[in-house]
Amino acid sequence: MTVPRIDTDTLRRLPKAVLHDHLDGGLRPATLVELAEEAGHTLPTTDPDALAAWFYDAANSGDLVRYIATFDHTLAVLQTREGLLRTAEEYVLDLAADGVVYGEVRYAPELMLKGGLTLPEVVESVQEGLAAGMAKAAAAGTPVRVGTLLCGMRMFDRTREIADLAVAFRDAGVVGFDIAGAEDGFPAADHLAAFEYLRAESVPFTIHAGEAHGLPSIHQALQMCGAQRIGHGVRITEDIPDLAAGKLGRLAAWVRDRRITLEMCPTSNLQTGAAASIAEHPITALKDLGFRVTLNTDNRLVSGTTMTREMSLLVDQAGWTLDDLRTVTVNAVKSAFLPYDERVALIRDVVLPGYELPGQ
Repeated sequence: MTVPRIDTDTLRRLPKAVLHDHLDGGLRPATLVELAEEAGHTLPTTDPDALAAWFYDAANSGDLVRYIATFDHTLAVLQTREGLLRTAEEYVLDLAADGVVYGEVRYAPELMLKGGLTLPEVVESVQEGLAAGMAKAAAAGTPVRVGTLLCGMRMFDRTREIADLAVAFRDAGVVGFDIAGAEDGFPAADHLAAFEYLRAESVPFTIHAGEAHGLPSIHQALQMCGAQRIGHGVRITEDIPDLAAGKLGRLAAWVRDRRITLEMCPTSNLQTGAAASIAEHPITALKDLGFRVTLNTDNRLVSGTTMTREMSLLVDQAGWTLDDLRTVTVNAVKSAFLPYDERVALIRDVVLPGYELPGQ
């Protein structure tokens, strides 16, 4: 029996959850143009459409370091309270327009201090903007809940300080911690003090691993640092020599059997060279093998994407069905850094009813 294709309007209406999405990678192009003018920062172009195309083209180098370099422009406008407030509010409204019902936004406060803000002031500004966005989204009938992950940068030495910040703001919307930045050459274990402190304070964390560096990075993030989730993790396939046969190595089995969440970002992985195509992206094989995979955007401006687009690509190029989309959405909510009862309620009352489409 032929399964009818899921059209874009239906995909947009489906409830979604995104766990891996960077604030500084998701600005609206028009907003970036306006904020850059106010900040006196020169962009490659001041035409919003052309600017969006520039970001997408610049990120398609197949190199993670060059991909990260595009953030010089977005970070330039996130150095003031006004820039942070506006960006955070619009971030939430854009998620709501895309059908997202739960999101976790991540950013590195230490990269937003050039305008004179302190670390707590950065977090306070972002949280205020997120709250304004959530209030507007709810008033418009498209409620979305957004939690914050504070990122330490693995190339620098402030991760313990950012971990302190995550603990200080955990009752003000910060739900966890992450370590980001250039993965290869900057091992997560260099920041064990931060992870040990977070565990002692019962603050959950994820770690970028298995994108630019392979199995040793994933092993270190899990077994040495104690991550509850893995950011990307696409290279776990290196421990599955034959994906079709599904014979797992010990690390891959550990990840699957203990339900460790993989925050997978197909379009972004294509841009950084971590995957060859959407059709061949490991997210499909890993899903079929029972891994707890989730679908994410990573950086919506830089990757020219949305959750609806990511879903559409997998439907069109990897043969995904409504059941597959439901599975990764439920996986994401199960893996959210939220209390258990709130996750259960979100799945029961919002996600599952949203996938009960006529004729399905």
